Amino acid sequence: MKTIQLPEKNNPKVLNAWCSYDWANSVYNLTVTSAIFPIYYNSVTSAAPPDGFGKNANGETMIDFLGLTFDSQVLYSYAISASFLVIVFLAPILSGIADYSGKKKSFMQFFTYLGSIACLGLFFFKGLNIEYGILCAFLASIGYAGSLVFYNGFLPQIATPDRMDKVSARGYSMGYIGSVVLLVLNLVMIFFHDKFGLATEGIATRTSFLTVGIWWIGFSQIAFYYLKDIPTNHSMTTGLLTKGFNELKKVFAKVRASQHTFRYLLGFFFLSMGVQSIMLMAPFFGERTIGMEGTEMIAIVLILQLVAIPGAIAFSRIAMKISNTTAILIAIILWIGICVAAYFITTKTEFYILAGFVGIVMGAIQSVSRSTYAQLIPQTTTDTASYFSLYDVTEKLAIVIGTFTYGRVLEISHNVRLSALSMGIFFIAGGIFLVFARLPRRVSDAVASN
Repeated sequence: MKTIQLPEKNNPKVLNAWCSYDWANSVYNLTVTSAIFPIYYNSVTSAAPPDGFGKNANGETMIDFLGLTFDSQVLYSYAISASFLVIVFLAPILSGIADYSGKKKSFMQFFTYLGSIACLGLFFFKGLNIEYGILCAFLASIGYAGSLVFYNGFLPQIATPDRMDKVSARGYSMGYIGSVVLLVLNLVMIFFHDKFGLATEGIATRTSFLTVGIWWIGFSQIAFYYLKDIPTNHSMTTGLLTKGFNELKKVFAKVRASQHTFRYLLGFFFLSMGVQSIMLMAPFFGERTIGMEGTEMIAIVLILQLVAIPGAIAFSRIAMKISNTTAILIAIILWIGICVAAYFITTKTEFYILAGFVGIVMGAIQSVSRSTYAQLIPQTTTDTASYFSLYDVTEKLAIVIGTFTYGRVLEISHNVRLSALSMGIFFIAGGIFLVFARLPRRVSDAVASN
């Protein structure tokens, strides 16, 4: 059997190129997921004519969608849940095939182009064509989440364990900076749309979705140029789907046999339910509960991104100098406090302060969680996409359950505060599993001990 030559790790150009993909795709997460699109979606659905739209007794905008009636915000949360559910089923198969065929980059490119083209398509969403708008948002979410499965899979391939915390934090930091740069440019275009030759603010807003797609496609080419697949010399045959399942089954067996890794994934599962749901639904919470205006919510999102940069760096240093477990537990405690505070806040000033704390732990938990798992992966394996598919499926399934729970609690109680408070239960469960994972001070040591 021919020995597979693993690439040299810690190459500065490759590490920087890998981080640059965060710069490329994070504009979707900020502009479409968090800032401009949720506000635009609320605006065009609320302002639409009564046919298919209307207000219920609680003043909530109700929408007819595929023959069913939904609260507009509940519909959006369900659509995001559905998109991640697709990734839950699709990513494990594709990552297994990617590892077997040695073509992680090809799959990463496919999902990148799917997501970015869907963002371009959002330009044509004007409110009444609600099915079309939800479809584009659905596909964009699949593209974003799907590309991350293979992108994250490159981290243990290009960096040694002692560098992963730092590299992961740098990637998130570049993503936060890049997304803020484009958001500011888009805000200038929206507020001064006439100077850009755009007739209305609505057209300028829809144009911002075009810029996201173009930015995402354009800057991703840097990563695509430097990141290289590891050839496996396995031929592409009709039995490749079966091989994909076999790769995933093999990796899951290894993870299940590792006490540290399996318990860590369980903790990460519950943690992600709370983190991702709060991040995805925060704009709706601010608008409905505190009465935040669109421009104020955009300012909140900017605060989140700017504060997240030092948050990611600070917690990566805690992970390196003390332990990964300590860094994550501190973040969990802060998240629980945020959920409780969200139930009681009543003023915009309090919401701004709360947003600052969310920003700090948002960058921290994402960066340290990714690098912690990367260090738990055996450093000699070539199945990194399959390992990270389990990580990403865990996260995406958590998002499905978390956002569905958020939307369901809102649908039943008509109380957004109660939806936010319910997320605290997930953080408590995540912390308990993390403690029982008993990760050593240096996480990479866990691999050797299992």
